[in-house]
Amino acid sequence: MKAIVCNKYGALTDLAVQQVQIPAMAPGQIRIQVETIGVNFPDALLVKGLYQAKPEVPFIPGLECAGMVEAVGEGVDHLAIGQRVAAMSPDFGTYAEYVSVPASHAYPVPTSVDISDAGAMLCAYGTAYHALVQRASLKAGESLLVMGAAGGTGLAAVQLGRALGAHVIAACSNAEKLLTAKQYGADVGIDLSKEELRDALRSLTDGAGADVIFDPVGGNHAKTLSRSLAWNGRWLIIGFAAGEVPTLTLNLPLVKGYSAVGVFWGNFCAKEPHLASKNHQQIFEMVANGLLAPHIHAECRLDDAVQALKLIEQRQVHGKIILKP
Repeated sequence: MKAIVCNKYGALTDLAVQQVQIPAMAPGQIRIQVETIGVNFPDALLVKGLYQAKPEVPFIPGLECAGMVEAVGEGVDHLAIGQRVAAMSPDFGTYAEYVSVPASHAYPVPTSVDISDAGAMLCAYGTAYHALVQRASLKAGESLLVMGAAGGTGLAAVQLGRALGAHVIAACSNAEKLLTAKQYGADVGIDLSKEELRDALRSLTDGAGADVIFDPVGGNHAKTLSRSLAWNGRWLIIGFAAGEVPTLTLNLPLVKGYSAVGVFWGNFCAKEPHLASKNHQQIFEMVANGLLAPHIHAECRLDDAVQALKLIEQRQVHGKIILKP
C-alpha cells in the first residue's frame, strides 16, 4: 500500500511516499480502507520530534481518518466488514491507504454524514466537545473565549459553543480569520493584530472576564489569559500551537477562583472509550441536524501531505485540510 513514512525525526520535507506492507491486525482491532484523512497540527509536531509521544522510526504519522471496514479482528462483534467508520489511531498510521486501529477507537458514520466531513471531525470536534461538555460543563448563557478561533480545533469550539448556547467570543490573529470564525457562529470577535486582548475582553464581558477560555495556542497570550477569567471560570488547556509552553502563577487561580483544566482527547478516548463513543455519536447527530459543519480549507492528495502540513505550520489554514489516498 502507499503511505507517508517518517524515516527520521526532523524536517517535514524528509517525509517520504513509500510502498509498505498492509498492516496486520491484533485481536480487538479492525482494518480500515482509508477514504479521507484529517491533517492536524500535532502531526507536524510528531514528525519533528516535538510531540508528547515519540514512536520508533520508521513510522507512519496521522491521528484520524474515515473509510470502510475492510477486515475485522478476533473479538470484535460491534463492527462489520463494509461498514463506514471514522477512527482515531492511538499508534498513529492514518497517512496511508490502510490502517489498523482498536475497534474501541472506531465510530460508525451515519449515512447522512459525508465521509470527507467525518474524516475531518474526530480530532477537532472530539477535542472541543470533550473540553466544553465534560471538562468545562459549559452552560447556556456563559461567555466562551476561543483562542485561535479559525483553526481546526478553534473553529470546532466556536460551532459547539454556539450550539450549546454560549456567548462566543472569537480571538484571531487577523481580520480574515476573524471573518471565518464569525461565519461559523462567533457572536463577537477580537482581532489580535489590532486590539489588545485584555482590554477587548474586559469590554466584551463588562469587566467580568470570560466564564470559559478554550486555549489551543498557549504562548505569549497566556499571561493575559491568566488574569482574564470570571469568578468560577474554567481555563481549558488544549495545546501549545504557538510553540511556547507557558507557566502559571498559582496564586492567580487561588485569588480569582478559577480552574485551569487540562484536555487531552487522545488519553480520554483510551481511558473512557464508552463516553468517547457517545460523544462522537452526538457530534455526528449534530452534523446530521445541521448544527455543525467542518470548514474544509483544502482537499489534497496523500502524496501532497508535506505541503498540507506546511500550510498548517504557517498558520494559513482556516478549519481543516483533508488528504485523499
